[in-house]
Amino acid sequence: MRLGFAKTDVTPRVGVELAGFGPFLNRRSIGIRDRLWARAMAVEHDGQTCLLISNDLIKLSLDDTHRVRDIICAASTIAPEAVMVHCTHTHSGPATGFLSGWGQPDAPYVETLPRKVAAAGLAALEGLQEATLHHAEVPCEGIGLNREYDRDAPPLEEVLEESWRPAHPELTDTTCHVLVARAAEAPEKVIGFTSYFGCHPVVCCQQTRYIHGDYAGVATNLLEREHPGAVGLFLQGAQGDVNTCVVHKPEQESLLALDVIAARYARSVREGFVQAQQVEVDRLAHALHTVTFTRRVLTREDLAGRLAEQEAILHAPGASDEDGTVRMAMVHAQAYRMLLRQMDMGECMEPPTELQGLRIGPIALLGAPFEIFQAIKNEVRAGALAPIPLVMGLTNDGLGYATDKTAATRGGYAADTVPLLLGSLAFANIHEELVRGLLALDRELDG
Repeated sequence: MRLGFAKTDVTPRVGVELAGFGPFLNRRSIGIRDRLWARAMAVEHDGQTCLLISNDLIKLSLDDTHRVRDIICAASTIAPEAVMVHCTHTHSGPATGFLSGWGQPDAPYVETLPRKVAAAGLAALEGLQEATLHHAEVPCEGIGLNREYDRDAPPLEEVLEESWRPAHPELTDTTCHVLVARAAEAPEKVIGFTSYFGCHPVVCCQQTRYIHGDYAGVATNLLEREHPGAVGLFLQGAQGDVNTCVVHKPEQESLLALDVIAARYARSVREGFVQAQQVEVDRLAHALHTVTFTRRVLTREDLAGRLAEQEAILHAPGASDEDGTVRMAMVHAQAYRMLLRQMDMGECMEPPTELQGLRIGPIALLGAPFEIFQAIKNEVRAGALAPIPLVMGLTNDGLGYATDKTAATRGGYAADTVPLLLGSLAFANIHEELVRGLLALDRELDG
């Protein structure tokens, strides 16, 4: 087996709008706390090659993923279906795609981004060397809480105590997975690593204006410094209903807490380095499925009626753009206008996307373009054939939340509002459809 790692800088210039926490906050960056990276891992075994790129970004669109693949495949012999493009989902990086009111993408940055991401992948392919792969699953606690059931983050002084744990730890990840690559000719040398964990990178929120990769990026940077020359990838798991224990705090408190939460995560990954056992890689496989997910049906009359309700708020006497209710009405109005245009032009209301999987020995990386809820991940893990199935969100595309059945029935921000921010209809049955889709990937990868 050969492994290769590389990274390229994808930090935007200061002044771009940052992603998340709308509506229409005009949250522009004022400085760079940490640079953002596209980090790549290439794997070659028995004539097969796969490439995984993880980006310190909130998301990439499917079109941008295809551009990344096109650049890589034009300059190498790797198959496009073997290239996976993943994002860590930091909310302290640039807006990178349409999300009405939640940050305006910077056109020059977005246009030049795919080539920078592809450069990391090509460098990883060029750097392939004989290596061994080691894996550990280790405790990782005191970082996240389930925001659907533990509604509010506890006081800062409470969560910064090392003994803090959420009320419902079973509704979060309590372990992280660590993969360590060591040079075959010098087993003591770490050439790269990945860590997998599911939790929103939102220690820093709407009042913070500095660019960085949040706890995942800060921890990965720290671990890279401890292993000079190594490149580390963070793989975002099922974080749809899991926030960090510090969220929505003032800027100074958030920035101070950031290093505490990052240190907790780094400590767990560091323990994974110690415990990791060599993996027998008997296969390397990839699978890419183009899929559609069913959406709720709304008629043109439904959309027009909802648009009229929002326009009544926007056009009411005394309506002000300083009013959050007015700004949120603008979010909905933009979405309904976009959906009406799509409907009138006969465009597809259920656009296709991708599910992708990579199998490295006993490890299956099962990627979907969603912020996935924990219950969905748990069902996939229970039904998977791979000994170590890792369900990854924000892969190859960004389509909002994949909510579990309970949250979908309850409705609200994740199930109803975010699809509108993306200019699309809400999903009709995403829980069951995504479980089926990811398990189909797993079966194909199992051969």
